Amino acid sequence: MFEGKTILVTGGTGSFGNFISDKLLQMNPKEVRIFSRHENLQFEMKRKYPTFKFILGDIRDYPRLKEAMKGVDIVFHAAALKQVSECEIHPLEAVKTNIIGASNVKRVATESGVEKVVYISTDKAVKPVNAMGMTKAIQEKIFTSPEFDHDTKFIGVRYGNVVGSRGSVIPYFVELAKNKQSLPITHPEMTRFLLLLENAMKLVFFALEKGKGREIFVKKSPVAKIAELANVIADHYEVDTKITKIRPGEKIHETLVQEEEMFRTKEENEYFIIYAHGEYENSSPSIKEYTSFNTKTLNEKEIEVLLRSEGWLK
Repeated sequence: MFEGKTILVTGGTGSFGNFISDKLLQMNPKEVRIFSRHENLQFEMKRKYPTFKFILGDIRDYPRLKEAMKGVDIVFHAAALKQVSECEIHPLEAVKTNIIGASNVKRVATESGVEKVVYISTDKAVKPVNAMGMTKAIQEKIFTSPEFDHDTKFIGVRYGNVVGSRGSVIPYFVELAKNKQSLPITHPEMTRFLLLLENAMKLVFFALEKGKGREIFVKKSPVAKIAELANVIADHYEVDTKITKIRPGEKIHETLVQEEEMFRTKEENEYFIIYAHGEYENSSPSIKEYTSFNTKTLNEKEIEVLLRSEGWLK
């Protein structure tokens, strides 16, 4: 799939870029290009991946993106503003990166003859209530739009929290606990999807291999109550938890496939494949929606096993 190919990863110094770089090293691509605006993170990453090409730039900058994408075969588009609280404070910045930047990626990819683009979306794009989710929902519309004829295939993957990703709840709780601080729980019933790193990569590669264009792929994932996740970490580090309050833009439960989409979604053993309108019809979906409220919820013992397996509890 990658042998002899030139690959570009936007936002490549983030969690996703580091995740996929380890995999790409094993797959004999012709060249891997890491495109991001973080010079310090690029400097650090160069030491680990000395054969990669690092390009400093921003997806908001169309000419720079055009230069970076020359001769590229496959793009993994992960550049985004994704912190819900920060996007609530700076919504226009989320528009510039998550919408205008995504539009630039699509335009440059089609003009440059890129074969496939796999873009990263989020459960917060489904029935969005915050600026981050709203802008990511528009990003999905940009990539699935049939507005222009072109040969480039745009394929989406949509998932919730990747266990241990930068800025996510698990490393945040663990850092607080190590410093003997209480763990804040914004609502006792709040649930979130938890996707293991390895499964996130499987989803991306499955989508790249199977995608024909305009689909969105979803990996079935377990769910945890944030309160129980906090309890496991708090018990391990012997700290307290505390109920605070729901933050701006925060949902109690998340949705990965919503009701309207279910009627054009194909369900497989491990995945849901959401097709564009008119390309697939499912007259009797197995569930009304796929949410963090109606799927398997891990108990505290299972959460502990998961955290230990991923190295978050010693």
